[in-house]
This record gives sequence, structure tokens and C-alpha cells, in this order.
Amino acid sequence: MVMPGNLKAVQIAYFVNDIFAAAERMARTFGAGPFIVSEHIELSSCLYRGKEVPFDHSSAYGQYGNVMMELVQQNNEGPSPFRDMYSPGQEGLHHVAVFAESLHDTLTQMNECGYETASLAVTRNGGVEFAFVDATKDLGHMIEVYEPADMLTGFYELVRQAAESWDGRNVFISAS
Repeated sequence: MVMPGNLKAVQIAYFVNDIFAAAERMARTFGAGPFIVSEHIELSSCLYRGKEVPFDHSSAYGQYGNVMMELVQQNNEGPSPFRDMYSPGQEGLHHVAVFAESLHDTLTQMNECGYETASLAVTRNGGVEFAFVDATKDLGHMIEVYEPADMLTGFYELVRQAAESWDGRNVFISAS
């Protein structure tokens, strides 16, 4: 079985200790930004390796070239696809995100290729379902998969448009 070939990277994500400090660093180092911050993202469900777990995280989203950059901070201790790769205090590249025509069909294909679904979650706001697939043995990072729902693609467009007129000064902007 071959991995689905129609998946295009739309986001690169780093696991960080402090999303605000990391956003400042990424803007300064790579010119990424400006960043929209979402703290304590509420999930209606989160399965981690088949078991329901609490997962409290915050993210900062900015544009980096043609892809979105996400900076993720885990606010609670406990198992997660982030803790699979990084212990407390550690940071680094965590995942590349892709849009899939069908989340569940893509997960099935990836699982058949030997890539385990590390987590499957749904946001409380908007009901966006997303999954992390463990590709660390071959790629050194996870793959985040979600369907290109209007709410999600609209957010991607908002971040992209904010970068077009960004002068590099204000690292943080409001989502409204």
C-alpha cells in the first residue's frame, strides 16, 4: 500500500514552550507572521491512541512563505502526540499538516501503510475534526490531517492575507 499521493503540505508546526516567545523568535528569524493566537483551544473530544484524554493546548498561527506556521504549546501534562516526541522543556518540529478529501479514508490508507493514528480530536468551536498520524519512524515528525472545511480554509486565507500587508512590526494581530 502506498501513502496517499494527493496530499499537499499546508502547514508546518513546531512544538514550543511559550507560543508568544516563539512567535517573536520566528518573526525575527524567518520573517514568519504576523501571528494570531488562540489560547486554551477547547476540544469536544480527544482520543489519544484510542483512549479519551484531556488535552489543553494553545497555538499561534502565522504565514511562512506559502504555508502556515503553527506554534503549539501544551498547557496540561499528560499523554499527547506532542509528548510522544518532546519531554517537558523540549521544543522542535512536530508536524506537517495536510488537507485530505476524506479524513477517515486517508487515515485508513495511512494506517494500512503502517502509520498509526496517534490522536483524533474535534474542536468545540466549529467542530473541526483533525488527526495526528505518527510518521516519526520514517519522517521524523507527525502528519496532521483534516478536511478543507470552509471555516478552516477561511482561517488559512485570513492568516495568508494578514501577511500580505504585514510590515514586520506588530508580531501579533487579532483574528477579527
